[in-house]
Amino acid sequence: MKCFFPVLSCLAVLGVVTAQRQVAVQEGPLYRMEGSHITIWCNVSGYQGPSEQNFQWSIYLPSSPEREVQIVSTVDSSFPYAIYTQRVRSGKIYVERIQGNSALLHITDLQARDAGEYECYTPNTDDRYFGSYSAKMNLVVIPDSLQTSAMPQTLHRVEQDPLELTCEVDTETFQHSHLSVAWLRQRGSEKPVEVIALSRDFVLQSSSEYAQRQSLGEVRLDKVGSSTFRLTVFHLQPSDQGEFYCEAAEWIQDPDGSWYAMTRKRSEGTVVTVQPTDKEFTVRLETEKRLYTMGEPAEFRCILEAQNIPDRYFAVSWAFNSSLIASMGPNAVPVLNSEFAHREARGQLKVAKESDGVFVLKIFHLRQEDSGKYNCRVTEREKTVTGEFIDKESKRPKNIPIIVLPIKSSISVEVASNASIVLEGENLHFSCSIRTVGRPQGRFSVIWQLVDRLNRRSNIMWLDRDGTVQPGASYWERSSFGGVQMEQVQPSTFSLGIFNSRKEDEGQYECHVTEWVRAVDGEWQVVGERRASTPISITALETGFAVTAISRTPGVTYSDSFDLQCIIKPHYPARVPVSVTWRFQPVGTVEFHDLVTFTRDGGVQWGDRSSSFRTRTAIEKAESSNNVRLSISRASDTEAGKYQCVAELWRQNYNNTWTRLAERTSNLLEIRVLQPVTKLQVSKSKRTLTLVENRPIQLNCSVKSQTSQNSHFAVLWYVHKPSDADGKLILKTTHNSAFEYGTYAEEEGLRARLQFERHVSGGLFSLTVQRAEVSDSGSYYCHVEEWLLSPNYAWYKLAEEVSGRTEVTVKQPDSRLKLSQVQGNLSVLETQQVQLECVVLNRTSAASQLMVEWFVWKPNHPEREAVARLSREATFHYGEQAAKNNLKGRLHLESPSSGVYRLFIQNVAVQDSGTYSCHVEEWLPSPSGAWYKRAEDTAGQTAVTVTRPDAALQVDTVVPNATVSEKAAFQLDCSIVSRSSRDSRFAVAWYSLRTKAGGKGGSPGLEEQEDEEDEEDEEEEEDPTERTALLSVGPDAVFGPEGGPWEGRLRFQRLSPLLFRLTVLQASPRDTGNYSCHVEEWLPSPQKEWYRLTEEESAPIGIRVLDASSTLQSIICSNDALFYFVFFYPFPIFGILIITILLVRFKSRSSSKNSDGKNGVPLLWIKEPHLNYSPTCLEPPVLSIHPGAID
Repeated sequence: MKCFFPVLSCLAVLGVVTAQRQVAVQEGPLYRMEGSHITIWCNVSGYQGPSEQNFQWSIYLPSSPEREVQIVSTVDSSFPYAIYTQRVRSGKIYVERIQGNSALLHITDLQARDAGEYECYTPNTDDRYFGSYSAKMNLVVIPDSLQTSAMPQTLHRVEQDPLELTCEVDTETFQHSHLSVAWLRQRGSEKPVEVIALSRDFVLQSSSEYAQRQSLGEVRLDKVGSSTFRLTVFHLQPSDQGEFYCEAAEWIQDPDGSWYAMTRKRSEGTVVTVQPTDKEFTVRLETEKRLYTMGEPAEFRCILEAQNIPDRYFAVSWAFNSSLIASMGPNAVPVLNSEFAHREARGQLKVAKESDGVFVLKIFHLRQEDSGKYNCRVTEREKTVTGEFIDKESKRPKNIPIIVLPIKSSISVEVASNASIVLEGENLHFSCSIRTVGRPQGRFSVIWQLVDRLNRRSNIMWLDRDGTVQPGASYWERSSFGGVQMEQVQPSTFSLGIFNSRKEDEGQYECHVTEWVRAVDGEWQVVGERRASTPISITALETGFAVTAISRTPGVTYSDSFDLQCIIKPHYPARVPVSVTWRFQPVGTVEFHDLVTFTRDGGVQWGDRSSSFRTRTAIEKAESSNNVRLSISRASDTEAGKYQCVAELWRQNYNNTWTRLAERTSNLLEIRVLQPVTKLQVSKSKRTLTLVENRPIQLNCSVKSQTSQNSHFAVLWYVHKPSDADGKLILKTTHNSAFEYGTYAEEEGLRARLQFERHVSGGLFSLTVQRAEVSDSGSYYCHVEEWLLSPNYAWYKLAEEVSGRTEVTVKQPDSRLKLSQVQGNLSVLETQQVQLECVVLNRTSAASQLMVEWFVWKPNHPEREAVARLSREATFHYGEQAAKNNLKGRLHLESPSSGVYRLFIQNVAVQDSGTYSCHVEEWLPSPSGAWYKRAEDTAGQTAVTVTRPDAALQVDTVVPNATVSEKAAFQLDCSIVSRSSRDSRFAVAWYSLRTKAGGKGGSPGLEEQEDEEDEEDEEEEEDPTERTALLSVGPDAVFGPEGGPWEGRLRFQRLSPLLFRLTVLQASPRDTGNYSCHVEEWLPSPQKEWYRLTEEESAPIGIRVLDASSTLQSIICSNDALFYFVFFYPFPIFGILIITILLVRFKSRSSSKNSDGKNGVPLLWIKEPHLNYSPTCLEPPVLSIHPGAID
């Protein structure tokens, strides 16, 4: 803040007038004690807006220095947080506003938790944020450790005895602080008096009562030890009596250099009584002056000076010329002798005790016999044990002589008035001044009198010596209405006011003054009388009263204005009312009637036959005179005639009634009113207009000149057809802007299509025929009538004229609709998207609406079918083809730009193939609002072919034959080499192939197969192979029934997405034969339905099952030694091995001829996984899942 004012001065010198808000808070840190009442000030400067700013106080506690805790606000009662709400509501924490921009935060009972960083924030009231809006300071709360103690006691001392008292003061504050210790004396409810004190700066000081005694060493304060302060008063005085106590304060210096008393403590008190030893006293007598005049007051004061007066007893007596007036004992009750008691009873004398040492004798009205010597005597009395008083010492001062002079009259009277010559009705003011030599001695009675021209005297009003005002007999009524008033302006000045004077008030006004003085016996007596007068002349109001009527415009034009003036002489003041009435005699009549009256009270009163004048007539009375002007605007024939004014002079009486003093009639004024000459001219130009149907027809009618700026026009619009003899009325707009449709508009239905406009220029009128039709062709013209408003608000037609003609030809628009004729071919696969585009290259009108429809021609179907349609209202509709081919939901239409329409067929199917084309109809709005088809066109065709994926299914045809032993298991693998789609699913079936009896084919086995015949021969001849299904698995992983011979012995595995395996368990010789797998490939259609795309069958697999009794394999596998012998020693036994193989082969042929296949019911599948081991006993086990285990 110290730097703020110099900077502000520099800115003012440089002419910079930028206001920057600055918030200042009391500098910290501040150290304060618990339980104390503290204040923290906050100021804001450099702001704009209201002079009274708001303040919000918050604290940041040491435990959470980043968190703001709201305390109190001057604007928001809900501002405090919960921990401070109760203290704010109870008034223990509040904000005191010092000025509009300054405030104090009060905390009355400081607590330890109040320590922290305080922030003062002022909400913004400026147009923008500029400057600082808050300031912070730290507050440290320390414990209150100050202790002050003294022994309470009662001491009785005698005057001049010494007094010694001690007080213990101790503190344990760690901060650097100073102590101040003071001894004080208190008597009853009196304010404590400081005896002596040691300030915080270690300076001894005393109050004014003890300052001199301290300087003389009579009063001392000594520090004994570290905490004891001793008071010593060496010579006690009676005034030292009272309660003595010590008060200690602990001070700390704030950062701004000032000292602050953190706490104050006082000790118990010691009551000290001092018995005085001095009995001396003095008496003196005082009075204001020695020379008095009869009737003046006199006061004598007897002043007693002594020590300890309240504890002593004194009696006082008053004497006049050595005669006792009154006596007063210690009880302060006066006792007067008989003569003065009578005067005291009448309130003329008083004896009283003003204070302990002052006694008063007052004589309120001195008499001449009161001249003499006055004195008082004071006697001290002592009260005995029995309660009686004994006179001791008595003293009296010197006598005071006074002289009372008699009263003599020395008055003179002067009369003054406001004017000597006045106009009747003006107010008269008189002043009667009484001059005296010296001070007035008594009272005055004043009488005002009027002496008229006949020398007759009458009392107007008088004021007696008691201040009572009474009017004279002839002025009693006027006085009751306030017409005559008298008052005492000053003690020696009396006024008389006569309001609204009359002619009979003229004469000599006299003021008669009588001086009265109260005698010794209390009666009033006349001291002297004086008179003074002044003449008054009054002029009658009707003197020279006359009226004249004048006009500067005796002839006026129709609708013009004219003024009439009624001049009144002489010039009367505003208080003199004059009523003026204008009278009027219309042309062709013989009598006058009252037009308007300007009444005496300033009101306007219209006559019974003045209704036509009221809205066009202004009446005005001049402020400086009573002249009345009548202004008539928009003159017409009804205002032509003779005018005359009549004036009446009025006077207001004292009782508020009115008297007409005179009436005067003016000369006659004749006013003539003429009509205006027309100046109407309408444009006669001709023009030709050709336009397209549905466009507006703009017709103009121009008024080149007009008679008046206030002219109104009635415009009639006509059309003339070649087939009609005369024009037909379309529309008429009257002079008051009313519309009237003609017969042609009603017959042709033009009302909704007509628009009339009057341009701002005022002389141009336009008729617009919206949405023109061919039938609107013809010749158009306008007929204009000029109308003027008469002064009596009646419209009259002044002139009329016809404009030139406009030839209008309306034709229909040419068709320009054109579509793109580009041909196209599209070939797509199923589930893909097809885009069909329809492009409008040109259209007849931008306001037209298009209906777009798509058709399709199906193969072998000559008729086209609707696919979809977009109506001209932009509503999308499905055609019958959409319902047949389930196109709903797969069609999507968009128009990326104007004239471009795209139809998307999503997720196409084979049945969506065909030839597509779009057909567009262009619709135009007719002038009547109905839409009609103006043109249509068909776009080029697009052939769409939807195909399914090519079949690529291949099954492995190279499958090795296998030989297994009886009771062993054999595997039938079905491997898919390629597929048509990754979305394919497969149905797999395994078949047993056997030759039918009598068939041409050989028995199945390991023998060579014969060549297949041609496909044509196979179709003609029956297949000799009998197929028996072992197991089938559908594309949905559903298993078919198991073949009867294999029921319960089949296990199905899907080793990979393209490899399927069927394992036959517990093989028997009957299982010998050829096997094959049949695969069907299934794909999903766009309608999410699965269909079979193709099928393939694998090559036959030859399986031979050896009988267990003659099977070499079983013999070898059953004997380990033999197994190793055969494989490790082949050469020695080679011959034996050949013979064994031939025998086995021979027996297996015999068994295969006798074995037949069996068909039976499907076996029951076991859902548990099955472990299958290889016949060689060397391969690891394979985990197989039978068909029933696949969900």
